Amino acid sequence: MKNHIAPFLPAPLRKRIAPDWQPKPVVAVVRLSGVIGPSQPLRGGLNLAGVAGPLEAAFSARGVKAVALLINSPGGSPVQSSLIYKRIRSLAEEKGLPVYAFAEDVAASGGYMIACAADEIYADESSILGSIGVVSAGFGFTGLIEKIGVERRVHTAGESKAMLDPFQPEKPEEVQRLEALQKDVHDYFKKLVSDARGDRLKSDDPELFSGAFWAGAGAVERGLADGIADVRSKMRDLFGKDVKLKLVVQRTPWWRPGGGVGASRVEDLFARFGAGFAGEIGDGLIAAAERRSLWSRFGL
Repeated sequence: MKNHIAPFLPAPLRKRIAPDWQPKPVVAVVRLSGVIGPSQPLRGGLNLAGVAGPLEAAFSARGVKAVALLINSPGGSPVQSSLIYKRIRSLAEEKGLPVYAFAEDVAASGGYMIACAADEIYADESSILGSIGVVSAGFGFTGLIEKIGVERRVHTAGESKAMLDPFQPEKPEEVQRLEALQKDVHDYFKKLVSDARGDRLKSDDPELFSGAFWAGAGAVERGLADGIADVRSKMRDLFGKDVKLKLVVQRTPWWRPGGGVGASRVEDLFARFGAGFAGEIGDGLIAAAERRSLWSRFGL
């Protein structure tokens, strides 16, 4: 009976009444899900601004023994991926807490970069991990505008200001400059993974940094993950069967995806965003298509 009331007693009184009582270990759980990139009205995104609060709360939770990251992301912005990675590492070092990452459907590209912020990475047998590479994709409309009789007029101050304009033919020197930029980003990504995974990484695998990806067992074999496990089982193994998993979440604004916007709120949205709301709808549809293409690359 003493142990049942102990959590509710002031510390001095608790020491007198139940000196042997120990609080249950707590593991704070943060879900990092979605395509990585900036958030705008009607366009969700996984970014530092959106996860900084939950991460801070997780690492500062009372009685916390570790932080678990549930990652489900096909990647996206390399900058936001790096910023989230750095914030997690900074908090882990500041608070002296271990971090464990658990890949759900996919932790690829920027999603895998974030997973590397953990001390250990685990996956399901069917999780997809890897895709350590950089991609830039777009469309060329030169034939289309010629066909419909549209003349493209661009005036710049700076010879590279309109580089890779989709309405103009590609120029070899502009493509070469883009490839050099991609190489810089790719080199940073490779170093980050190599430093984070250390000797666990099978660095002699020629495909490791090629942008290829693997299911759970293949990722473990190459050192991209430490084992096959789910968060509950692994945390119970490490901290005992009494461990408490505390999910830390941030409420989603009602105007963003997942925020509960219903059809009945459309007039309110128009009132709030004015004439620009139609543009936001168009941007949102394009963003949805982009997100869908990222997920579909991994068969999801």
